[in-house]
Amino acid sequence: MSQTASHRPERVARASLRDVALPGGGTLVLVTVDNGLDAPTTLGPQGLAEVASAFATVRQRAHGGHVAAVAVTGRPGMFVAGADLGYVASVHARADALELARAGHAAYGMLADLGVPTFAFLGGAALGGGLELALACRYRTVAADVTALGLPETSLGLVPGWGGVYRLPRLVGIEAAIDVVLARPAAHRNLAAAEAARIGLVDAVLPPEGFVEASIAWAGSVLAGEVSVARRPLDDDATWSGAVARARRRLEATIHASRPAPYRALDLLDALRPAATGPAVAVAGAPTVEDLVEPVTAAAAEDEALADLATTDEMRSAAYAFGLVTGAKRPAGAPDAALARPVGRVGVVGAGLMATQIAQLVARRLRVPVVLRDVDDERVTAGLAALRASVQRQVEGGRLAAAEGDRIVASVSGSTDVGVFSGCDLVIEAVTEVLDVKRQVFAELEGVVGPGTVLATNTSALSVTEMADGLAHPERVVGLHFFNPVAAMPLVEVVRAERTDDAALATAFDVVARLGKNAVGVRDRPGFVVNRLLVLLLGVVLGAVEEGTPVEVADRALDPLGLPMPPFELLDLVGPAVGLHVLTSLRADLGDRFPASPGLARLVADRTPLVLPAAEPGLPRRADPAIQAAFGAAGRAHDEAGVRDAVLAALATEIGLMLDEGVVPEPQQIDRCMILGAGWPWHLGGISPYLDRSRWSERVLGHRLLPDGTANVPKP
Repeated sequence: MSQTASHRPERVARASLRDVALPGGGTLVLVTVDNGLDAPTTLGPQGLAEVASAFATVRQRAHGGHVAAVAVTGRPGMFVAGADLGYVASVHARADALELARAGHAAYGMLADLGVPTFAFLGGAALGGGLELALACRYRTVAADVTALGLPETSLGLVPGWGGVYRLPRLVGIEAAIDVVLARPAAHRNLAAAEAARIGLVDAVLPPEGFVEASIAWAGSVLAGEVSVARRPLDDDATWSGAVARARRRLEATIHASRPAPYRALDLLDALRPAATGPAVAVAGAPTVEDLVEPVTAAAAEDEALADLATTDEMRSAAYAFGLVTGAKRPAGAPDAALARPVGRVGVVGAGLMATQIAQLVARRLRVPVVLRDVDDERVTAGLAALRASVQRQVEGGRLAAAEGDRIVASVSGSTDVGVFSGCDLVIEAVTEVLDVKRQVFAELEGVVGPGTVLATNTSALSVTEMADGLAHPERVVGLHFFNPVAAMPLVEVVRAERTDDAALATAFDVVARLGKNAVGVRDRPGFVVNRLLVLLLGVVLGAVEEGTPVEVADRALDPLGLPMPPFELLDLVGPAVGLHVLTSLRADLGDRFPASPGLARLVADRTPLVLPAAEPGLPRRADPAIQAAFGAAGRAHDEAGVRDAVLAALATEIGLMLDEGVVPEPQQIDRCMILGAGWPWHLGGISPYLDRSRWSERVLGHRLLPDGTANVPKP
């Protein structure tokens, strides 16, 4: 690195060497990469130098005939979580970024060329540069409980720059590689062990207990010829071209050139394809293909791409968003954790979609008995059947072990008797979104549960304070706003009502953490954070249509932001009736800046579908132009920029009001909520810094939301 550059200090990973005698004779050198901290192991320049030095030592021994094989692993529960993102984000000179890219290739290339069989033992998370380290090896084992394998770089404004673009499609095929490099990062989804084995990313899935020892034994079997590992043939040019073309159509239809990294990654995948050697000849069911791309050529292309992207606003914004997401595991404002009450049995009121999803998550993560209760046997039976079907799908898809699936199903029971909640430490209501119904539920519960039971509501917008009004013990009522689908959405808004006490709130935060979710504490105000802003966004779009804007224009207006889906598809996903109900409720509570939509009311009354089918899998579902008739034409049509400006101005105004009301103490909490609960794109860095960069906060509020203007640069 240049001597004049100022960078964030890296958490240096060290590489230790240990000789292991193989059962069949010979020595396996085990290289363990670890930073010695209670934090994910990441690699910056010094860590890469440590790893390269270890590989150089091993290579010298291997060339002398003293090593039969080499294996790379991490500490228990962790492999390598990738490059040191905070360090990368502090690099401002392209030359420094290029040097870092080349250092990664130099270290990993040394591992790939040791001249002896190489193994990666993945006992924990292997992401980004960590997975690329494993890809540089010939063979890979993984612990069965690992759930974080992937190449998330394109969600961070980068590309897999240490061999991932070149090696991955040659191992798993171009279709699966595009999924890992583009589709999964866009949805912030990693691969679990079983999924990785299914696509050929890893060669063996082994029990977590004694994982390294079992991996060494497996490696010995491979070296002895007792275990053979098949490799899929290289994809032919037609297969490669077709997959790249489909992926390019999906990018154009979903991110609309809003960020460069996914396009650059796809261009690399296209440019670094193998080349067909002539007419397709069937060999083991596949054409003969010769790989004409040299690793050194691929490395140079990846280096240049990484250097170009590492200093972009997109990357710095994504790094800020990443910091918010990881920081959300330590929520600000939570009471002393010691105040949390033990939770050994949980009740869920209702047996509908949200109730059964919550019950399944609780049974899986908390490993406690869960009881569902609804008003009749038919609903209870249907809810339990839905839960069983969901668990079975996960087992069949390799995301859940069969024994674990059986345990989850066995731990959830159902009843129509409210008395089943008498022994519960926590009861979560998830019934219809009507205030009087929820108040009645809490009144019934109070007569059944013990004095220490915490009562929680899954309301998405209603007042928790009003729900608790009239109870003998309103201090034990708290909001736990889960998002649909519960298993996938990482955010839970923890709502403190006016009389919620610290014990109930601490219990809520503790439960959310044990469920593996990210908690953000919010004040009890209409819509909390996510729904208040998301419904406002939809309301402004609908309002533009009510004024005469063509539906197709309004639906395209936010495309340049690269949001997860167009507004009418989002409204269709939420449910038009639900969207109308929440919009009407927020308008009543917060005023006419939440537009009325008679057109949406007509569509709901007539049960009219809002969107057309997707043109092909993976493409967005666009608004059906036919729904224009429900809105009429007021004669004041906006263009796409006008609709977008109206949305951004409204969001900036509302965030200012939310901060004034103390819904959350700082704009970073709003950013966390929108990233985790609404899928606000990482490349925008969060809604507050985006409004600052686009100057909407200054235009509307007269000041920046983040005064120092450095929100898109991660803190040291």
